[in-house]
Amino acid sequence: MTAIENHQIKGITIKNVVVTIISTASIVASVVTSYFGLKTDIQTTRSAQETEARITNIRIKILEDQAALLQKEVNEIEFSGKVNPPSSNSSSVKTADPAMLSTIEKR
Repeated sequence: MTAIENHQIKGITIKNVVVTIISTASIVASVVTSYFGLKTDIQTTRSAQETEARITNIRIKILEDQAALLQKEVNEIEFSGKVNPPSSNSSSVKTADPAMLSTIEKR
């Protein structure tokens, strides 16, 4: 008698069926492993991008606030220049730096 792997059922040997099943299982395992690896990489990348977007939004908010503050100071300087034009007899503090002028006015 021959081994069971060499018996044929209508031209298909049991050995061929076993090899086909093992090969299919190997391929499926490889594909599943690749899928979960890529899924993890995508989640990591997405998390990094979301963090970067939050940081960028915070930076933009800070810059917008600073721009608004600077615009307010410029408007105050322009308004104070129109209302009280500087005179040579005035006892007000004179400075060339507008930022210093705004801090002096606040005191």
